[in-house]
Amino acid sequence: MSETPHQSFTQLDVWKKTRVFKNEIFDVVKSFPADEKYRLGDQLIRASRSINANISEGHGRYTFKDQLHFCIQARGSLSECYNHLIDAYDAKYIDKEKLQYLKNFIDEIERLLNGYISWLRKNTST
Repeated sequence: MSETPHQSFTQLDVWKKTRVFKNEIFDVVKSFPADEKYRLGDQLIRASRSINANISEGHGRYTFKDQLHFCIQARGSLSECYNHLIDAYDAKYIDKEKLQYLKNFIDEIERLLNGYISWLRKNTST
């Protein structure tokens, strides 16, 4: 019986997609007013970075249960990003089209993340 080689977190589709999302967020924040640089912009960047960080940290953990915990944290950070984007829309820093574009991105990431979480849950119970 041969073992499957360990996959790097950088090979996970969900991590790749969240990396692209994080870079999209960097670009969006550049258009915010200067006085938001250390307020909403900083919160949004931190939340987007947290998604990737949690996926990668969980991937480095020994058990599926530990990995699951960090993926659930990542999902929370994804929701936090959406909330901050709504705040940016309400403050008129982004328009409705940009909000919808980023929401579509979030929905896609959420589907990938939920699939990964389901896979981890299945492997946790075996």
